[in-house]
Amino acid sequence: MNRLRPIVALYPGSFDPITLGHEDIARRALRVADKLIVAVAHSSTHDKRGLFGVDERVRLAQAVLGDEDRIEVRSFEGLLVDFARREGAGLVVRGLRAVSDFEYELQMAQMNQELWPEIETIFLVPEARHSFISSSLVREVASLGGDVSAFVSPAVLTQIGEKLGSN
Repeated sequence: MNRLRPIVALYPGSFDPITLGHEDIARRALRVADKLIVAVAHSSTHDKRGLFGVDERVRLAQAVLGDEDRIEVRSFEGLLVDFARREGAGLVVRGLRAVSDFEYELQMAQMNQELWPEIETIFLVPEARHSFISSSLVREVASLGGDVSAFVSPAVLTQIGEKLGSN
């Protein structure tokens, strides 16, 4: 395959907080993309009670992914396809943890393609040890005093502790 321009991919999400599963997907996306933009959404497409504001989520993602120079972290508002066009990204990366994720993700991918036919979506599955982790589950367990250290990086764990007033 002879490419004239690099493959730029977007990995969108709320990342509230970014988990080890997100990190796994982001790093593995670089196997198919030359550059990855972790696109932190200002607002979620689901009704969720958030823990961190958008600027905090961007900083946390930068902290855990900052060792990889092919990954950038940015926030965005509005339609993902509009952000993708502005950034020159033709690929969207989405993680699938379980079959239950597929129906929603398929609908989103098809809608994005209707809105901008040039966009493609690829689905990646996390390593099995991360397949059950979700940000909402991490938030819930942490808010109830549970130990989430196996699910997030140390920098994220520290910020969760500070936010919730625990160790």
